[in-house]
Amino acid sequence: MSTLYLVRHAHAEWIPDENRSLSYQGRENANRVANILCEYPINAIYSSPAQRAYQTITPLAERLGLPIHIELELQERRLGDRVFEDFLNAMEVTWRNPLFAHPGGESSVMAQKRGIAVVQRLLEKHPAQHIVLSTHGNLMALVLQIFDPSVDFMYWKSLTMPDIYRLNISRFGKGFIQRMWQETDA
Repeated sequence: MSTLYLVRHAHAEWIPDENRSLSYQGRENANRVANILCEYPINAIYSSPAQRAYQTITPLAERLGLPIHIELELQERRLGDRVFEDFLNAMEVTWRNPLFAHPGGESSVMAQKRGIAVVQRLLEKHPAQHIVLSTHGNLMALVLQIFDPSVDFMYWKSLTMPDIYRLNISRFGKGFIQRMWQETDA
C-alpha cells in the first residue's frame, strides 16, 4: 500500500501572475498543514512549480528535514489563453464535457492524464511509501476522480484553500480517498 497526501495550495490573493505568493492567511494555513502532516511517516515531498503550492508545503519540509522536489506536471490546469470573465462557467463547461478545451487550454481528459501519469511515476519511484504532492484544486480533483467517479464540478467547487486528501493505493491500483482537513471560514 502506498499513501499519497494530495494538498491543494493555501490561499493566495488572485492576480493574473501564475507565480503569486500566499496571502497572510495562506501562510498561517501552511503551518496548519504542516502540523497535520508531520504526524505521518512522510518519505518524499513534491510540488507544483507555482510559488503558492511550494510555499504551502515549505513548513512541512522544514520540520521533516526533507527537500521539496519540483514536479512540473503538478502545475495548474491550463484553462485557456485568456482570463475568463465568468471563470466558474468556463470551468464548469470543461467538467461537463471532459473532451472540451477552451482555446489554448487543456481538456479535463488531458489534465487528468497528466496528473495520473505523475501519480503512477511517483508510486513506482516510492513503492509502499508516504508521499506529499502539493498541487492545485482542479488537477487534484481530476486525479481523485480516477479513484472515485463521483468527483465532479460541484465536488471541485467544494474544495478549500488549502485542502488535504489522503489517497491510499493498493499494489493493484485500487484507491481509497479520505479528506483529512479543509479550511473553513471560522
